[in-house]
Amino acid sequence: MKEITKSLRVLLMTALVLVMSATCVFAASTGTDWENSVIRAEGTGVPPATAYNSVQARMMARRAAIVDAYRQLAEQIKGVNVDATTTVENMMVTNDTVTTRVSALVQGARIVDEKVLSEGGYTVTLEVPVFGVSGSLASVVLPQQETKTSFPEPVSGVTPSVPSTSGTYGSYDSGSYSSGSYQTPAATLPGYHSDRTSSAASTPAGTAIGGYTGLIVDCRGLDLNPVMSPVIQNAEGTPIYGYKNLDSATVIQNGMAAYTTDINRASRAGSNPLVVRAIRVTNHNAYPVLSTADANRVLIENGATGFLDATNVVFVR
Repeated sequence: MKEITKSLRVLLMTALVLVMSATCVFAASTGTDWENSVIRAEGTGVPPATAYNSVQARMMARRAAIVDAYRQLAEQIKGVNVDATTTVENMMVTNDTVTTRVSALVQGARIVDEKVLSEGGYTVTLEVPVFGVSGSLASVVLPQQETKTSFPEPVSGVTPSVPSTSGTYGSYDSGSYSSGSYQTPAATLPGYHSDRTSSAASTPAGTAIGGYTGLIVDCRGLDLNPVMSPVIQNAEGTPIYGYKNLDSATVIQNGMAAYTTDINRASRAGSNPLVVRAIRVTNHNAYPVLSTADANRVLIENGATGFLDATNVVFVR
């Protein structure tokens, strides 16, 4: 960071004063919870030996814990990936306005938990939302864009995939998986309808099956790295979903996608999701890549129901 703002300078001076009167114990922060879209940090403080009484000792330990939590929260926020190549810290280095806004965001963090430890120690947990209209990291670092770029057309000459007729989700009959054996039991997926495969099987190529409420991209086993502004690409390297395609206010409010490790918690994709399997990840493992057949299916179905426009997207990792 090129320049420390006045407010951040005051915060650092406060920390130095408290270190002289109470011991701040470094405690590992809880980090970014991508599933719940929040950033948490836990600070710990212990009372000074010079405290006059137990009440003063407890209050000084609490103040030290808060300062410790502020410091750790600032470090956590700086490390959040905005996209595949940019962190919040990168933006702070080149943009003083972002630096000022991040400083204000840290100071406005909400205390979500605090407790007294044995022998007078104290912990305080602070939390900042990743997304939201105001008071969120997205409202600080994501730019407002005047116009949206249209989603690309499906790649001509590549037949869109259709759900398998074997009672499973995804395009397992499209030849898009190298192993040819990837299967996800339909009963384990949210919103499964037993009649979906029959309607899919009878759908002409290039025609929407219709009725899909969202998109689930299964990235399990690919070490997907969560970012605030992800991109979905097809196998030819063409982006089919990105920030430029969306209303910026919608993204700042909701984010572009939810991340989960449990496909049964993919409620953001609605009751009837289209589920596809990523064939790989790219750009520092941040962007899922779909087979061109699957990408074509996603674009065709989005044209029918607009689930990408609504950011009803879930990545399972």
